[in-house]
Amino acid sequence: MADQNYLNWPFLEPRHRELALSLDAWSAQNIDQQHGHDVDAACRALVRQLGNAGWLKYAIGGTAHGASSDAIDTRAVCLIRETLARHSGLADFAFAMQGLGSGAITLFGSEANKEKYLTRVGRGDAISAFALSEPDAGSDVAAMQCAAVQDGDHYVLNGEKTWISNGGIADLYVVFARTGEAPGARGISAFIVDADLPGFEIAERIDVIAPHPLARLKFTNCRVPVENRLGEAGKGFKVAMATLDIFRTSVAAAALGFARRALDEALARATTRKMFGKTLADFQLTQAKLAQMATGIDAAALLTYRAAWQRDQGQRVTKEAAMAKLTATETAQQVVDAAVQMFGGLGVVSEQPVERLYREIRSLRIYEGATEVQQLIIAREMLSEMAVPNA
Repeated sequence: MADQNYLNWPFLEPRHRELALSLDAWSAQNIDQQHGHDVDAACRALVRQLGNAGWLKYAIGGTAHGASSDAIDTRAVCLIRETLARHSGLADFAFAMQGLGSGAITLFGSEANKEKYLTRVGRGDAISAFALSEPDAGSDVAAMQCAAVQDGDHYVLNGEKTWISNGGIADLYVVFARTGEAPGARGISAFIVDADLPGFEIAERIDVIAPHPLARLKFTNCRVPVENRLGEAGKGFKVAMATLDIFRTSVAAAALGFARRALDEALARATTRKMFGKTLADFQLTQAKLAQMATGIDAAALLTYRAAWQRDQGQRVTKEAAMAKLTATETAQQVVDAAVQMFGGLGVVSEQPVERLYREIRSLRIYEGATEVQQLIIAREMLSEMAVPNA
C-alpha cells in the first residue's frame, strides 16, 4: 500500500485526509484497471461511474450547480487525481478532463452558462473538453490561427484544434480562437462549443501510447452564440492561464499517483524476487535506488501540495504550479523507469502494471505545458519579480 503519511502534512485539512482515504477505498472496490479495447466506451463509463459516486462534484465550482464548494478546492482535486492515478490512469484522465474541460466555465461563465453546463458535468451526464492547442500553436499560444468573427448575436468560428483530449466523445468543448482585439495572445477569446453545432466536426482520431480519446477538431463557419463567450472579448489568454493554474498543479498530483504505484510495485518485486540466494532488496544497489525513488516522490509532493495550498489561499501560483509540474512529472518518469528496470524482462510485458505506468507517465511531461515550457515560465516569473521593486 502506498505511503500515506503525506496526508498528515499541514498543507491538508482533516476533510482532505478523509476524502483521500474514502476515494482510495472506493477505487479499490470499483475501478477496474483493465478497461478493454474500446477506450471511448471505457471513458464514458468511468465518467458516469465517477459522477454517480459523487467524485465529479470536486471537479467543478458552485454549490448551486452541485459542486462540493463554491470555489474549486485545488487540494481536493490534487488528492483525487493522485489517488485515481495510483489505481488507474484512465480513471484519472476521466476525472481530470471533467475539471479542465469545464474549469473556464466555473471561473468565467455566466450564471446561465454554469446552470446549463456545470450541473451536467458534475453529475457525469455530459463530458467536457478543453481545446487550446493547434497544429502550429501548442506552447506558443500567440501563434493561434483558429479565428472567430462576430456576426450579430453569434461568432462564426473557422479553423482547427489538435491533441484535444476527449475529442470525439465530449458533449461540450471550451474552444479558444483569435478574435483580433489586439495582436498576439491579447486578441484571443474563449467559447463554449456544443458538440452538435453545425460546422463542427471531428476531423481525425489520434492514437497514442497510453490510449485515451484524442482528436483533431475542425470548425467550418460554425456559429456560436455570443452568450457562449467566456469572459471579455480578447481576454481568452487570461481564461486559459487561470484554468491551467488550477489543473497544471493537478497534473503534478497525477504524476505522484503514478510514481507511488511504481514504488509500491518496485518494493513488492524487490522483496520477493530471488537472486543469487538473496532477494533483490538485499543488494545495496537496489536499496540506493529505492531510497532515491522515495526521496524524489516526497520532494515532488511537497512542491505539489504547497502550490495547491497557496492557490486555495487565493495566491497567484503560476511559478509554483510550474515548479510542481516540472518536478513531479520528471521525477515520476525516473521512478517508473527504475521500477521497470527492477522487473527486468517482465517490466516490458504488455499490460503489466509497470509497463502500463511507463506508457502513461510519458505524456504528462508534455501536456499542459512541456517541461521546457515550465522552465521558461519559472525563469520568466523570477525575472519579473526582480523587475518589480518591493513596496
